[in-house]
Amino acid sequence: DVQLVESGGGSVQTGGSLTLSCATSSYIYKNYCMGWFRQVPGKAREGVATIDSDGTTSYVDSVRGRFAISQDNAKNTRYLRMDNLKPEDSAMYYCAANFAPGSGGGYCSWFFKSDNGIDYWGEGTLVTITS
Repeated sequence: DVQLVESGGGSVQTGGSLTLSCATSSYIYKNYCMGWFRQVPGKAREGVATIDSDGTTSYVDSVRGRFAISQDNAKNTRYLRMDNLKPEDSAMYYCAANFAPGSGGGYCSWFFKSDNGIDYWGEGTLVTITS
């Protein structure tokens, strides 16, 4: 079963914007840390943004101020809005989830420092930024 359904991605010019979405079940939505990793060929996956069960969001320095997670509770879907995109943001982006009921205060950011131990992965969506 596919637990995380991703959509979005594509190709935009430098400075443009894209929004990724990640839809899931109600159970995962309420009880799991969720967020996004990205990966370029030859490198490990990098966690870039997370959201806790209480709605606290965390971002790595390279995307803070440009990326933002939002959510639609009625659709059990979270979104990663990416603004002012740069060529170095080009990567395969993966939605991810890790069991952490009651998470808050940025707790989920610790899970996303490594791709080891993540419970569920989306299928990935390619983001390409052209200069």
